[in-house]
Amino acid sequence: MADGIKGWARLMRATKVSYWGLGWALRSEEAFRIEAVLCLLLVPAALWLGHSGLERALLLLSLFVVLITELLNTAVEVVVDRIGKDWNELSGRAKDLGSAAVHLSLVQVLVVWGFVLLG
Repeated sequence: MADGIKGWARLMRATKVSYWGLGWALRSEEAFRIEAVLCLLLVPAALWLGHSGLERALLLLSLFVVLITELLNTAVEVVVDRIGKDWNELSGRAKDLGSAAVHLSLVQVLVVWGFVLLG
């Protein structure tokens, strides 16, 4: 490891920088903020509407997949923007693919919630 931190200290450092990343996303990315608020609003509904631990887990995990995908999409966008703001076909494709991943994560929420609640 480059910084020489191991064991518990490494875990603590990784946790700290993870929260820095979440904080940055909440402050800087409107899409993430919107999805996070929707997630917070839907968590109680998932806990109430799920009839078993498995159903509750599925409903909750479907929400977390959206946040995870949005964070990864934002990471791709940040890296692409760091390389350059000039239009480039591959950069555009990378951003479009990230956006498509977010879209599919949102669709899977509808599918999961639909099957759990209506199935």
